[in-house]
Amino acid sequence: MEHLKSLSFILLLAVILSACNNVDGSDTSNSDDNNTDEKWEEIQDAGEIVVGTAGTLFPASYYEGEAGNEDQLTGYDVEVAREIGERLDLEIKFEIMDFDSMLTALDTGRVDMILAGPREESREKFGFSDPVKYSYSTMVVRSDDHSGIETLEDIEGKKAGGAATTVYSDISREFGAEVITYGNAPNEAYLKDVNNGRTDFVINDYYLQSLALTEFPELDIELHPDLRFHSTTNNVVMDKEADEFLENVNEIIADMKEDGTLTEISADFFEGNDVSKEPEEDIIEIEGIE
Repeated sequence: MEHLKSLSFILLLAVILSACNNVDGSDTSNSDDNNTDEKWEEIQDAGEIVVGTAGTLFPASYYEGEAGNEDQLTGYDVEVAREIGERLDLEIKFEIMDFDSMLTALDTGRVDMILAGPREESREKFGFSDPVKYSYSTMVVRSDDHSGIETLEDIEGKKAGGAATTVYSDISREFGAEVITYGNAPNEAYLKDVNNGRTDFVINDYYLQSLALTEFPELDIELHPDLRFHSTTNNVVMDKEADEFLENVNEIIADMKEDGTLTEISADFFEGNDVSKEPEEDIIEIEGIE
């Protein structure tokens, strides 16, 4: 698999919306064996699920070749969505958009689902499946002195690279850092800015940052060796009233975990790691960050 240096590692999003103090991350309030919903009927009538995704977030959603060619679109989130569609006997159509547009697109009905992590305010408006990915947060710092950071409290007064609306930027602000915001920036912009001192650190998903660093060995940066914090999940997100759709997706996710499909997809994109299982490391949870 070709790793593209121009791909962004903002968290998918993950990424980005990710992170939930309830590590399970599931939402069972919408389950009803006899329930139906308009969204599910609409999807069945169309014969397809429209999925919002970034197309720039390695290894969650990115192009292996020509950007804009859906046949070249891949990544963990992309292949999980495709597997869900196949098991529901529905086509999957991807809409490419930046992170900050995804929930709006879901809310307006432009897309039927996205993959992201639950937060309190989004739980009030959207339905979340059981997790398809578990992780936690780390930070990229300069190698020679860890950017002067040994504890989370040390980031007070320092500069963090990040997107405006992510939980990672919320963590930075919670501890008194100044967040330098980016648009749909590539990996290189974030990492070079830590290396050259424009910023001091970047908080993001452990797995995504680990892979991003392998693409830039010439930079004097590393993952902080001692700071692992804020457990996160990534889930399938849909309309809050899409009860039957959610129930069907949760059944498929359970089957994919049981038959090893999620483990296989994870191994393809996370260098053999199984992100479908909760990490065993001791993770610092941050009070007040959901």
